[in-house]
Amino acid sequence: MATLDPHAPSPAFVTLADLHTLLEAELRSWTCGWSVGSFGAIGEYHQDEGERLIVDDPENLTRATSRGAIRIALKENVEPVAYELLSPRPHRWSQGIALCLPDAEAAAAQREALTELGIDRDAIRPEDRGSILFDVGLAQPQIDFCVRTSDPDLLRVLRSCCGKPTFATEAGMAILSQHPHRVVISHLGRAEVYQKIGGPDTGGVSPPGPHTHVLPKLLSARRTHSANTPIPDGLTPCAFLYPGNPVIGALGEDTPYDDGLFVKFQNYLAAFGPPAYTATKQRVWRAIENREDPANFDEPQTRLERAALRNAIRQLIRRSEASADQALQQSIEAWRAEFDRASESDDE
Repeated sequence: MATLDPHAPSPAFVTLADLHTLLEAELRSWTCGWSVGSFGAIGEYHQDEGERLIVDDPENLTRATSRGAIRIALKENVEPVAYELLSPRPHRWSQGIALCLPDAEAAAAQREALTELGIDRDAIRPEDRGSILFDVGLAQPQIDFCVRTSDPDLLRVLRSCCGKPTFATEAGMAILSQHPHRVVISHLGRAEVYQKIGGPDTGGVSPPGPHTHVLPKLLSARRTHSANTPIPDGLTPCAFLYPGNPVIGALGEDTPYDDGLFVKFQNYLAAFGPPAYTATKQRVWRAIENREDPANFDEPQTRLERAALRNAIRQLIRRSEASADQALQQSIEAWRAEFDRASESDDE
């Protein structure tokens, strides 16, 4: 391993056009996942390698398969925030980029009852543009969580329950049993899911690929995102992308370490990540490279920087797997033993 610093010269992502170019490149990659959602209600888009595309329009940040679709609609005041999270598994970490808007501009309709919204003329696939869209009424801060259907029987049930809480009526059971399209909309785009809802009809698990989650215990908090995701005050995440992870595959499986994916995301992190996080990682890498004693290293006081310390160690372990440098391996192990303890909540 030639260097412990993973940073190639960071591209200057400073304009909307630069961000559009980044998102377009990631949309062309099947390894990148996407989501639109809040804390407890989310629509996710994933695709398989070589999967047939129904809509393939990366220039307009839009893509669809037979299982789901994603569209990102950038605005001038979008703020990207790159981040890494600790994993409960000590050889892994997760990563993503949140596309954010100022709080006031991110606010959704926050309807509390089932509401018919009319024909979904903005549907991503042409064949869906005559179907009827209903807001389920989850009252989430930055998204409208909707279902879409053209089925006459389901339309009759949904319309009969409009104005009432969806899951306190027969509409809730009809949705769960008939699996209409789910459409999750924010001010920065939409995710559409055509597959079945995870439940009895899917063996109790979400199907692989595009899927939705609605978790009532989390919804009641009316939060925009997990507390572990370092979104700056004043911003609300309205869409997420998850560039290919260097140690985790598309189905959540362990994969051999991929240095190309690692370096690419470190460039994103350098451009869009929390400065305190990136600075802590650099400090840790330099200390280990210089064979410094971890007992002399002042452990950070903030949760964010402690996560940076632990992820820096994990990443260096994976980067050095093929190294024959025994002194380096001993140094890394000493730092791991000192600092990478499961002493606080980790987040997958």
